[in-house]
Amino acid sequence: MAVMGIADALRIGIIEEMRADESVFCLGEDIDIENGMGGAFTVTRGLTKEFGPERVINTPISEILIAGAAVGAAMTGMRPIADLQYGDFLFCMMDQLVNQAAKMCYMSGGTVKVPMVMRAPCGATNRGAQHAQSFEGFFTHVPGLKVICPSTPYDAKGMIRQAIQDDNPVIVFEHKLLYGGLRHEEGAIQTLGEVPEDGYVIPFGKAAVRQEGTDMTIVANLLMSYKAQEAAAMAEKDGIRCEVIDPRSLVPFDYETVEQSVKKTGRLMIIHEDVYTNGWGAQLSSHFAEKCIYDLDAPIVRIATPDTSIPFAPNLENHVIPSKERIYDEIIKLAKL
Repeated sequence: MAVMGIADALRIGIIEEMRADESVFCLGEDIDIENGMGGAFTVTRGLTKEFGPERVINTPISEILIAGAAVGAAMTGMRPIADLQYGDFLFCMMDQLVNQAAKMCYMSGGTVKVPMVMRAPCGATNRGAQHAQSFEGFFTHVPGLKVICPSTPYDAKGMIRQAIQDDNPVIVFEHKLLYGGLRHEEGAIQTLGEVPEDGYVIPFGKAAVRQEGTDMTIVANLLMSYKAQEAAAMAEKDGIRCEVIDPRSLVPFDYETVEQSVKKTGRLMIIHEDVYTNGWGAQLSSHFAEKCIYDLDAPIVRIATPDTSIPFAPNLENHVIPSKERIYDEIIKLAKL
């Protein structure tokens, strides 16, 4: 076992896969340049020294180029890992992701596979409306794409390795306040954890129960998973025991684990940094209203960012992003219903 943060765990997972399979390569903007950080958040730092510039490719600032190269390389048998400086720029590559990567296997009758990974930093960090979004919900809507969101170092290594080995396109959402590593972010959460040195993988579609409880089920991903656990600890002092579930994988989603929890607790709260309207929590609300309505003792509660662009002013950003205090208040309200 080694203790590390998420950025280092992602790097180790990528290194292990590159060593095991010569078809694996990385590409992106400044992912490993001289005196650089290793991408925007240090994940790819130092890879060129071992694998050389043919497998660690620094691209121009052109997201449409990165996506096109990744899709084309994957279709011809390579396994590209594409790096975005900010996930917001996924919108520059929507045709390649939605109309090409996601559909090629289906359109070819399964004869063409697109085994590519697209890494996308997300989350609000005082960078303004174009560098702060959490839009996992956009991509859960696209058949053919897998969507994952690891929130611990253990999950980061195991899930990035699974993503690289997968024969389908995978989008990896990584919250900027959870990376750790050399780059300091205001408001970052310490995520150091033990990571096995062996080459383990974590299958997609299996949630992690971060905290067991009997009075309420809370489903939250990425940064919100940590805030939910903090709020649950506050509520436990009031005698309310919350079960906190981190989905880890949004597509495929582990409905079974959440369903079993709801049958036990009778209450469901869903928390994400994505906007309220049509965020991925809306799909969960619909699913469990259909499948578990008679197990619920109270209405489903969703906590999310309001339907607004992320403000640049720190006080306004803090106002719109769900806080542990806001989550705690909603836990108390739901427990009384």
